[in-house]
Amino acid sequence: MTHADLVETLGMAAAALTTLCWVPQAVRILRTRDTRSISLVAQTAFAAGVALWLVYGLMITSWPVILANAVTLLLALAILTMKIRYR
Repeated sequence: MTHADLVETLGMAAAALTTLCWVPQAVRILRTRDTRSISLVAQTAFAAGVALWLVYGLMITSWPVILANAVTLLLALAILTMKIRYR
């Protein structure tokens, strides 16, 4: 394994962990429809930040950054949508 391969593998592992951590939150909200503990302002800011990271990843063509932020953005937007819907 080359250094570049190791760096990409490390990036993908980090991306998977930080992205998958949002799945339980989204599932919990779907099951309970309870979003009282979610801050609308914080979730909106988080989604905007993730969108910027996605654009950055696209600009530098970094697949770990692109994939992680594309999936995280989908999850963050799903949570944000449920926050607005289940008020």
